[in-house]
Amino acid sequence: MSSDAVSKVTAARLSRDAYLYIRQSTLYQVANNTESTARQYDLRGRALTLGWPAGRVHIIDIDQGHSGASAADREGFQHLVAEVSLGRAGIVLGLECSRLARDSADWQQLIKICAHNDTLICDEDGLYDPSDFNDRLLLGLKGTMAESELHFLRARMQGGLLAKARRGELKRRLPAGLVYDAAGTIMLDPDTEVRGALQLLLDTFTAVGSARAVVAAFNAAHLTFPGRHQGGPHAGELYFKPLTHDIVLDVLHNPAYAGAYVYGRSKTSTDLDGHVRSHLRPLADWTVCIRDHHPGYLTWAQYERNQAVLTATPHPAARTAKPGRPAKDARCSRAWSSAADAAAA
Repeated sequence: MSSDAVSKVTAARLSRDAYLYIRQSTLYQVANNTESTARQYDLRGRALTLGWPAGRVHIIDIDQGHSGASAADREGFQHLVAEVSLGRAGIVLGLECSRLARDSADWQQLIKICAHNDTLICDEDGLYDPSDFNDRLLLGLKGTMAESELHFLRARMQGGLLAKARRGELKRRLPAGLVYDAAGTIMLDPDTEVRGALQLLLDTFTAVGSARAVVAAFNAAHLTFPGRHQGGPHAGELYFKPLTHDIVLDVLHNPAYAGAYVYGRSKTSTDLDGHVRSHLRPLADWTVCIRDHHPGYLTWAQYERNQAVLTATPHPAARTAKPGRPAKDARCSRAWSSAADAAAA
C-alpha cells in the first residue's frame, strides 16, 4: 500500500463499510463481455488490500443491463447514494467512473455527498479523497470525460442512422397495412382484409370528419382492426382487435400511410429527475420527409387535409385505454362496403 493510500485510509473510514458498484450498459454486454464483468468483481480485492474485512465489502450489481446515462432507473446506484448519505460508507469502488455515472450531474452529486460524509472513491487507477481539492478536480475531469465519451459514441451512431434515413433506406417499424417485401421495399400488405380495414377507416373519416365517429361506425358494424405482433413467439403474426380512438388518431397522423418516408418526427428531452420524454415535432421540423417514397392508402394532399380537420376538432381531455391482446382467431369478415355506407349515413 502506497503512503498516499495509507494517509487516506483512516481508522474512521475503516470503521464503516465498503461498497463495490458493478454495472454494464446492456444485457448483451453482460452476457458476452465477461472480461469486463470479471475485472469489476476483482476490484473487491482492492478493498481487502486497503484494510476492509471481507464481511463488510458489499457488492451492488443489480443495475446490470442499465445505462449509466441517468440515475433515474438505476435502483442500485440510488441505494449506493443512500448508503453514503447515511454515513455508512467508508469507501465507494467502481472499475471506472463511467460505471458509476455517465451524467455529470449524477457524478458531481456523488462526489459532493462523498466529500460531505468523508467517503473515499476508488477506481482501477487510484484512490481519491473527494474532500481534497486536487482529488476532487481529477474526479470531476474523469466524469466530464465519461460523459463526453457517451456523447461521441451516440453522435457516431446517430450520424450513420441519419445518413441512411436521408436516403430513405433506414428500416423502421411499419404500421399495420404496410410491410417489407423480400428486397426490403415497403409495399401494401398483401392481405386484402387488412387493406380493406385501413381503407375503410380513412374513407369513413373523410365522410364523418371525426375520429370518435369512426370508432362508433366500426363498433356499430361489429368490425375489428388489424395489427401485427412486434415481438415474442408470435412476432409478425396478424391479429385483429377492437378499434379505439387512439388507434384512429395514430393512423390519421401517420404519414407512412400517405406514402411518405419520415425520420425525426419526435424529439426527446430529459426531465430534472432523469426521465426521458418524447414530444412530436411540427411537420416543418421533421428531419427527413420523402414524399412518394412507397405506395400508400391516401395522397399527401389528403393527409394534409386530414391534419387540418384534426387540428380544428377539439380534443377530449382523456383518450380511451389501449386494449389487451385479442384472441388470435378474431378475424374480421364483414362487408367493408356496407359498413362504409352505414358510417356515412
